[in-house]
Amino acid sequence: MLRGKLEKDASLARYTSWKVGGVADILYRPADLQDVRNFLTTLDAEVPVIWLGGGTNVLVRDGGIRGAVVLLHGCLDQLDCVDTGLVRAEAGASCAKLARLCANLELQGAEFFSGIPGSVGGALAMNSGAHGSETWEFVQSVETVDRSGSLHVRYPKEFSPGYRTVCLPGKEWFTGALFHFTSGNSEMTKDKIRELLEMRNAAQPVGSRSCGSVFRNPENDYAARLIEMCNLKGVSNGGACVSEKHANFIVNEGDATAKDIEDLIWKVHETVKNKCGTVLVPEVRIIGETA
Repeated sequence: MLRGKLEKDASLARYTSWKVGGVADILYRPADLQDVRNFLTTLDAEVPVIWLGGGTNVLVRDGGIRGAVVLLHGCLDQLDCVDTGLVRAEAGASCAKLARLCANLELQGAEFFSGIPGSVGGALAMNSGAHGSETWEFVQSVETVDRSGSLHVRYPKEFSPGYRTVCLPGKEWFTGALFHFTSGNSEMTKDKIRELLEMRNAAQPVGSRSCGSVFRNPENDYAARLIEMCNLKGVSNGGACVSEKHANFIVNEGDATAKDIEDLIWKVHETVKNKCGTVLVPEVRIIGETA
C-alpha cells in the first residue's frame, strides 16, 4: 500500500527553481524509502521514471514529462552522524543543511555545500562543486535503488565521477550517501560558511528565478567570462534574460516559458562558439517534451 502523495497531470513549474515547465503524467512524493520501493514496483516496465530533488540545475520543457516523476522535495531528507567523521545524508536533504550540520558537529570540508542550492541526490548525480571542492571527494559509499525496488550499497570505485558528471551503474537512482569529513573547529567552520555565502550573494543573482550556473566552465577558463566578453549580459528572449550580475546565470523575469529559456541557452551557446571558438557544455539538465 502506498503512503505517499500521488498526483496525475501535475504541474512541475512549482517544483523547479526557474518556475517553468509542463505537467508530469504521474508525480509521486514518497513517505519514506520503503514507500519509494513500493511505488516503483507498481509501475509498468515501459513507464519512464525521473527523479526530481530541489529542482535546481534542471529545465523542464513546456510539454512536460511523459511517465513518472519521483519528487523528493520535503521527503527522504534525513541527516545523521553515524560515527566519528561520518555523516549519512538522504537524497532529499538540502546541501545547505548538510553544511550546517557538519559545522555543528565540528567537522570541516562540507562548507562548500552551503553554496549549492540543490539536494544531496542532485549533488551526487552531477558531482556538484564550488570553491575548489566537489561532492565525490567526500563520498565513502552511496545507497541506490533500482527499478525493481531493490536497494544497493555502492562505493566510489564503481563510479567515474568527473567535472559535473557521474555515471551510475545500470538503471539505479541515488537515495543517500555516507560522507567522510575531518575534525575541525565549529566556529571557524561557521565563519567559513558565512564568508562563502557572502561571496555567493555578492556575485550571483540569489533570490532570482534561476537554475544556478547554466554552462560548465571550460578547461582553464570561465563560462561567465566568455559570455560577458560576447556582450551577452542583459540579452533577453521572451521572459528570460542573461543576468546582469553573473553572465552564466539566466533568470526568469516573471513570465518566461521553458522554451524562452532553452532558446536563450542555445543563443548564448552559438554566440560564444562563433565569436570565441569555445563550445560551452550545458551544466543544466534539459528534460521533457516541447509543447
